[in-house]
Amino acid sequence: MKAQFGREFSRAGIWNWEQPKIEDELHYAQYAEQQGLDSLWQGESRLVRDAMTVLGAYSQVTDEIDLAPGVTNCYTRNVALMAQTFSTLDELSGGRMKLGIGAWWDPLASKVGIDRENPLRRMWEYCTVTRELLDLETVTYDGSTLDVEGIELDLVRGDAEPRDVPLYVGATGETMHKLTGELVGKGVAGGIFMNYLIPPEHNLKGLEKLKEGVEKQGGTMADVDRPQLIAVAMDEDPDVAVDAARGLATQYIGQQPHITKACGIDPQKGERIKEELGGWPASSSDIERASELVSDEVVRNIVAAGTREDVIERIRDYCAAGCTEPVVYPLTDNMEAVIDALADAKAET
Repeated sequence: MKAQFGREFSRAGIWNWEQPKIEDELHYAQYAEQQGLDSLWQGESRLVRDAMTVLGAYSQVTDEIDLAPGVTNCYTRNVALMAQTFSTLDELSGGRMKLGIGAWWDPLASKVGIDRENPLRRMWEYCTVTRELLDLETVTYDGSTLDVEGIELDLVRGDAEPRDVPLYVGATGETMHKLTGELVGKGVAGGIFMNYLIPPEHNLKGLEKLKEGVEKQGGTMADVDRPQLIAVAMDEDPDVAVDAARGLATQYIGQQPHITKACGIDPQKGERIKEELGGWPASSSDIERASELVSDEVVRNIVAAGTREDVIERIRDYCAAGCTEPVVYPLTDNMEAVIDALADAKAET
């Protein structure tokens, strides 16, 4: 698939995660809404703050911005509990919830006893049952990873209307992209939450499979919403910005094989970085040592790093490669300035 999308964007969001104080996250949620951003995604990747508690807090301090985990996983929460949680959050937020859901990752999953033997089948079954429950159906499902009998959301005392909570699959591999397209085509999912720390052109391989999947179920790419998480490092000094992003880039290059492959680094150097990190979790000294192997060029390939103008131009590269809504994760300590830059660029559209 060749790039065929526009470079401008009319929607934008932030990924709000791991601020020093949880009060900071609430403040930035309010600031993003005040500046006219459209969505707020809360990370739930490692064993830090859980997304659901914080999303509930966001629902009470904001009024209009859409709220979503970016992303939670399809293993640790029983499917009925997931539907129950998002039914509740939908009520709290006044109908502003989205559900971003991924297949988690190793070694974390295996360390907590999760068997990810068939993540594709699990995602299909989990999303299917979650959608049916949020639509207030009575669900019996006999699958290979999921088995429920005669369950439904018990909303006798609550708002008994179906929950309009779109599902977004956090797809990484090309096969998961195809499956996501099929879920959209069947009306189960609303879109994909595209990955970060990859170069823009890497999107195109996945989008080809996404298109194949949605068309298989009678839909088109216009049916598939495609927000994308984008790591951002913004500073008046481009070198300072790149240095601020190097640590995170190093961690993911050394711990996530798909990013090692996509980032443009020499494979042998990628193996050396993995060895220096010594697995997950890596200590700060491990990251610092391994970071010496990651060049400025590699960082700039997978992070929107540089001046304000550099960052916006790189974000537009992702839009040209299929992103419909940039969702930025600032790696520099200037969240408000990044929000301002994103809001200004959106307003220019």
